[in-house]
Amino acid sequence: MTLTTDLSALAQQYATQGFVLVKGLLSKEEAASYRERSHALLAQLNRNDDPTWQSAMGLSDGATRLQHLHDAQFYDAAFSRLLVDPRFTDVAAAVMGVDNVQLHHTKLFVKPPENGSPFPLHQDYPFFPHTYHRVGAAIFHFDDAPEEKGCVRVIPGSHLDGPREHDPEGSFHLPDVPFDSAVPQPAEAGDVLFFTYLTVHGSGVNVSDEARTTWLVQYRDAGDPPSVKTHDHSLGQGMMLRGVDPTGRSNV
Repeated sequence: MTLTTDLSALAQQYATQGFVLVKGLLSKEEAASYRERSHALLAQLNRNDDPTWQSAMGLSDGATRLQHLHDAQFYDAAFSRLLVDPRFTDVAAAVMGVDNVQLHHTKLFVKPPENGSPFPLHQDYPFFPHTYHRVGAAIFHFDDAPEEKGCVRVIPGSHLDGPREHDPEGSFHLPDVPFDSAVPQPAEAGDVLFFTYLTVHGSGVNVSDEARTTWLVQYRDAGDPPSVKTHDHSLGQGMMLRGVDPTGRSNV
């Protein structure tokens, strides 16, 4: 992405479709560096827990696995710098139509080759409901994510129907929404997928021979308070990524 990127066009697509894939927000070299750092962090911290949803097992014929790390920015300063990079924060502000962007949480994900875990279709809304629904996500792709790697899928325009009732068993998901109804969003290293927390999305199994490495950043309008006190354990929640917090509520 360059400084000539039309933020208004991105915001318009986000408003109508519920998502926008920004091509080349990071350079290939930057993405490769973050990929290396991501895998090094996971190896260094020796995290063996597998966050695969129980409900995701129905999307695969065999056992799958997943690696992850919450709050990577507290382990490597490079991720802290990326959180406040204007290339990211300006898009986040534009698509939400606000000036003040606040951190909710981050998660680093690696889908291992051959059996990287899928995610069933869901909205992010039930995990951390907010009053005005000005909450979004950005998925940074640190390597290529073609369909065979289990790229993200979205249902365009699904955010316009508002919050949906989810099945909480095995983590909140939408078992009655056909997985094939979601449109694959293949991405290249350096691309960033932005979507609202009301957009129905998921991802498939990584059946390729290479890992898929992504960093998820969940952000919100600083003026949108949580409607339920939940998911408030992430480190740095409430950190201002752009602008100021007009409410003074910081990490609530």
